[in-house]
Amino acid sequence: MRLPAPLRIGTIAAAALLATSGTAAAAPMASPLRPVASLAADRLATADLVAAAKWGTDSPIDDPAREQVVLDTVAAQARQIGADPDEVRRIFRDQIEANKVVQRGLYARWTARPDQAPTTKPDLNAVRRTINRINTDLVRSLADTSTRRAAPACRPELTVAAIDVIHEKHPDLLHTAAFTRSLASVCRN
Repeated sequence: MRLPAPLRIGTIAAAALLATSGTAAAAPMASPLRPVASLAADRLATADLVAAAKWGTDSPIDDPAREQVVLDTVAAQARQIGADPDEVRRIFRDQIEANKVVQRGLYARWTARPDQAPTTKPDLNAVRRTINRINTDLVRSLADTSTRRAAPACRPELTVAAIDVIHEKHPDLLHTAAFTRSLASVCRN
């Protein structure tokens, strides 16, 4: 499958991200929320494959029935491990919406530039198996960080974790915006 190579974050955007971590000279501090941010980014990375699988078919980007299955599954997983199912459901709603931001952005790109559209279709069921595995890991990570996510330092720690993940994965601006969207409900305060 041919997908467009991601654009690198521009120098100004990267400097702005570094500035939010305190100083451009210092390496980002390790954040206890790094696993949550990393798994959210991994889940978001599947959006390209989902979009490619759906492109040119009658499969809509918005799929309320599938979304409900995902939300019910992660809520059940949360209950099984003693996590708050409503909180997990809320966080995963953000994950789903972020994924759709990428899909819509890619559809717009491919419509404007058909030469950049995928030429093959990934197996959507195989992609969903990957998403399900990441979902399970993310539910566990959310449960493991429950206390940190309720702490007053959650937002700064999540910011540090997000910056670290962005530095590691080098997402383009579309994926960076969607990644930020995916983390909206992680902190409780």
